[in-house]
Amino acid sequence: MAGSTEMASLEESFRKFAIYGDTKATGQEMNGKNWAKLCKDCKVTDGKSVTSTDVDIVFSKVKGKTARVINYEEFKKALEELAAKRFKDKSKEEAYEAICQLVAGKEPINVGVTKAKTVGAVERLTDTSKYTGSHKERFDESGKGKGKSGRENIVDTSGYVSAYKNAGTYDAKVKK
Repeated sequence: MAGSTEMASLEESFRKFAIYGDTKATGQEMNGKNWAKLCKDCKVTDGKSVTSTDVDIVFSKVKGKTARVINYEEFKKALEELAAKRFKDKSKEEAYEAICQLVAGKEPINVGVTKAKTVGAVERLTDTSKYTGSHKERFDESGKGKGKSGRENIVDTSGYVSAYKNAGTYDAKVKK
């Protein structure tokens, strides 16, 4: 059977896949969806000798009658079942060792994460340097928004008439 360090990394992989996509998961039990993801991401399924159907059948076989999840011990049994199918030319122990090496130390892969692209019209419409009129006032020279001061006219309560050129100079004139 596999060494103790490999077993530790195998258990670590089990825990990472068990909590994947579930905020309430503790990492002690794995559901069928995450089991199928583990088999796919770790290349246990090859489409020929082990298919996704085989993965689902093995999951149903090792879990309890009414259970919807498997624990770590049932997980190891499931790997043994798949090892015999995946590595037909090897002995039972060698096949289990090989399948453990496939799974050990792996993490869930995030596939299909959407990345935002700015191309064509979107890039042109979101370039703040090309804005004119009242929209131009909402952004500073670097393109960062000014916030409330860019959206509303802030009332000047200094006591001077608006647009008075010598605002704030009264004290300097009086002291002379």
